[in-house]
Amino acid sequence: MIPEDVESFLSTTEEQEIVEAIRIAEDHTSGEIRVHIENTCNDNLEGRALQVFSVLKMHNTKDRNGVLIYVAVNDHKFGIYGDKGINNLVAKDFWDNTKSIIQNHFKNGHFKQGLVDGILHAGQQLKKHFPVQDNDTNQLTNTISKG
Repeated sequence: MIPEDVESFLSTTEEQEIVEAIRIAEDHTSGEIRVHIENTCNDNLEGRALQVFSVLKMHNTKDRNGVLIYVAVNDHKFGIYGDKGINNLVAKDFWDNTKSIIQNHFKNGHFKQGLVDGILHAGQQLKKHFPVQDNDTNQLTNTISKG
């Protein structure tokens, strides 16, 4: 069943599992991962993801290594936006495997599992370039934001 809006996209329990996946992923990297869900991106996925990235102040991380997984429920679209600290180090197709993992789950209606597996994979990818440091602190909240 395809959810009709942000509120029916995930249950409270599923949201908690996603937040836990963020925590686990960030245990292995200094990178910061956020998830934002809203009804529509008004046919401008990249522009809207960048706007949300800015509104959430994700560019304020020390190493510019924030990652936003953005979902537009009604548009049936999602994207991954990484800050310039990541993009300056990695190949252009860096997020392709993570996107494929999420997309394969989404196609089968497994939205929570897609996000969980995508987050955990993103954390492993980030770990290679941004391993966790002894003095690492959680710079951004792990909660799911909604628009």
